[in-house]
Amino acid sequence: MTQFDVTIIGGGIAGAGVAQCAAAAGYRVLLLEKGDYASQTSCSSSKLIHGGLRYLETMQLNLVYNALHERTSLLRLAPELVKPVPFYIPLYKDSSRSVWTLRAGLSLYALLSGFTKLSRYKELPKKSWSVIQGLKTDGLIAVFQYWDAQTNDQLLTNSVINSAIDLGAKAQSYAEFIKAEKLSSGYKVTYRLNKDICEINTKMIINATGPWVNETLNKIYPQIKGCNIDWVQGTHVILDKTAPKKIFYLEVKTDQRVIFVMPWYGKTLIGTTEVLLQELPEYISPHAEEIDYLLSAYQSYYKGELPKIIRSFAGIRVLPKHSDTAFSRPRESIIWQDQNNPNIISLYGGKLTTFRMAAKKVVKKVKKQIGAKKIRANIDSIKL
Repeated sequence: MTQFDVTIIGGGIAGAGVAQCAAAAGYRVLLLEKGDYASQTSCSSSKLIHGGLRYLETMQLNLVYNALHERTSLLRLAPELVKPVPFYIPLYKDSSRSVWTLRAGLSLYALLSGFTKLSRYKELPKKSWSVIQGLKTDGLIAVFQYWDAQTNDQLLTNSVINSAIDLGAKAQSYAEFIKAEKLSSGYKVTYRLNKDICEINTKMIINATGPWVNETLNKIYPQIKGCNIDWVQGTHVILDKTAPKKIFYLEVKTDQRVIFVMPWYGKTLIGTTEVLLQELPEYISPHAEEIDYLLSAYQSYYKGELPKIIRSFAGIRVLPKHSDTAFSRPRESIIWQDQNNPNIISLYGGKLTTFRMAAKKVVKKVKKQIGAKKIRANIDSIKL
């Protein structure tokens, strides 16, 4: 029976990052994905590689600091996939955030980014307000511009998986995980590849199945208790309207959340929502209320007839269970390792931007558990 050091279940950005990092560290790696790579949460993001300016409001300084430094790394390692984009924040008389609040927030954002080239921001003089093309100007009192980055999340994930394969990892799409059973050393993993039932032995299992993380744990014997989580759905819509090569950061008047209006392959992408789900749906799809919410927010800033919706899509993120609103909860990855079953590691939550950081933490735990191998490469120097 084929023996692996690390078997990763889930071929989204989290699993891809662990596969690349573990393969670079010299481990024999198998990645299993039930469908296409990056076909669920990892293709339904806001397509941003960013620090998360809005997370400063909930004092998640460590998250923003780490994300900004990962942004710098991805701009260097994946220049064809991750592109810097100017962001514009218009402020109005009825905005809940003041001019001074924005100045303070953007100054802190610049400080946390280490004063790189992209850390610069500015308040535009009134004569330059025409740059916000199409946005309403009634009641406009200030316009700020700062920098973050944009990517194609699915292409980025596939590029990371290809890098892992180049480093020696084996990756299987349309490979459905069935179960794992504990052995005297490691686990026996059973999965379905097309119509065939396959079995392999592995020293460690990394559970990177996103919103299905606890369902996956239920298929591992003896069973392991997971984290208590909530599922939060985020929906985006794509409008049949040519978008300028800039991103707008807009406050929703009804609840003071922010949404982004972005260029996406020549059209306009709007997102995202944050809807708490009571249960995990069999099929993930946007709710009518979410689409209405986004369109209403868009129309409050843009005059004229609403463009045709080309497509809408939804993804589900995992957040720790809490009584706070989804907006207020921490967004950092939770790396869950049961003391009685340390050869199983589960990844909860996290951000697209910080997938490499989470992967490094996981591989550090792998090294502690089964020992180091001869390093094949440094992922901080591998171009994507």
